[in-house]
Amino acid sequence: MTDARRALGEFLRAHRELVRPEDVGLPVGPRRRTPGLRREEVAAMAGVGVAWYTWLEQGRVTASRQVLESVARVLRLDDDAVRHVLTLAGLAAPAPAAPLAPELVSSIRTLLDSWPTSPAVLLDDHFDMLAWNDAYRALWGDPADIPEPRRNLMWVMAADPRARALLREWEPLAMTVFQQFRGQASVTDVRTSEVYALLERDRPDLTHWWQCPSVSTLTMREATADTAAGPVTLLFSLVRPVDDPRALVLLQTPASPADRDRMRELLDLRE
Repeated sequence: MTDARRALGEFLRAHRELVRPEDVGLPVGPRRRTPGLRREEVAAMAGVGVAWYTWLEQGRVTASRQVLESVARVLRLDDDAVRHVLTLAGLAAPAPAAPLAPELVSSIRTLLDSWPTSPAVLLDDHFDMLAWNDAYRALWGDPADIPEPRRNLMWVMAADPRARALLREWEPLAMTVFQQFRGQASVTDVRTSEVYALLERDRPDLTHWWQCPSVSTLTMREATADTAAGPVTLLFSLVRPVDDPRALVLLQTPASPADRDRMRELLDLRE
């Protein structure tokens, strides 16, 4: 059994237990003891055998795209979760193993610097931090001060005390970062395993975060940072350069002119 098959089985089982029988038109009987749907119910609605579906959850068989999409419909998975299922099954295009090209990193660093009051950081597909601008340093501290193995957005959100103290909406934003990472990371990738090992070592109290099976996409959202210049409300969004689909820019745009002025003041305080 491979790690990816095991992860796929665990993901499907966790989501099967979240679906209520009444959500898919099944009666709720008094003898139902397990949460969510039974395996035989999922198998029947997806058009597969009970034994085969059991093996799928146990990581013992492979499945076609058509079958997995059918199971996903029964489990009411959203688009992010379906993409994650296909990736675990080896049916999504694998990302190139080589690091982002230095020329691309240099070009994006120039782009980051063009946002003088909007904190921005370049991430690779493991959420390692490759470049950042002065506004990011002023708000979050200099990533260069973080040891390189931990210079990762997942680690910052979970283990850097500055992030928890800075953001009023720390937990929901941090959870969404984890869900985004989980949806795109390969469970067999060495760096992915290293990041999880560091998190387990540094924040064992948050183990339930990285063991949670949910995936999501970090869509645009507001969060407020309590800074030395006063509260700054920022609009968090992800920008993906077309040059390399693995690259991500986390952009934090001041939500109003007053917030932009406070970011300028924060930059002045840093100088």
